[in-house]
Amino acid sequence: MRRILLLVGGLLLSCSVSAIEVAGVQLADKVQAGNASLQLNGAGIRTKWFFKVYVAALYLPQKQTSGAAIIADEHPHRMAMHMLRELASKKLYGAFSEAIEMNRTPAELAAMDAQMKQMKQIFDAVGEVKEGDIVTLDYLPGSGTQISVNGKAFGTIAGAEFNRVLLGIWIGSNPVQDDLKKGLLGG
Repeated sequence: MRRILLLVGGLLLSCSVSAIEVAGVQLADKVQAGNASLQLNGAGIRTKWFFKVYVAALYLPQKQTSGAAIIADEHPHRMAMHMLRELASKKLYGAFSEAIEMNRTPAELAAMDAQMKQMKQIFDAVGEVKEGDIVTLDYLPGSGTQISVNGKAFGTIAGAEFNRVLLGIWIGSNPVQDDLKKGLLGG
């Protein structure tokens, strides 16, 4: 009997209990992006004024606490946004565009004009996201950043630099929200 209890106890302890819940959203502790197995690095809530917009979760091959190091690394990763409210594609793209503009010079923005247009086309194809939808940005080296909604891929934007710009929105030197950056970096 004691052996059975030890076996059952060991099985229970080996089950994944490290997943977390943020604002009622249960986040997986591990995800698969392409061929890469990624683990939850951190999460937080994106708010705009007093509205909760989405729960963001950052997945990496291994945990890291430095935003600059994560942005500089050439590794697969996922940014997942669990929507807490409905947003039309125009607002979604506008939020991304505004955050990117906060972190780039006019010359840098001009250099990524083609990628920005492609991102707008992808969000136009999405149409709108509803409460409960999950928007993922999967970066796969050599391929680019794949934008998906609820597991359906809508397009891939090539370029490591463009992905660095996207990551800068949340974990760069001028993030959209300081407490969100802290949460994504495991703080």
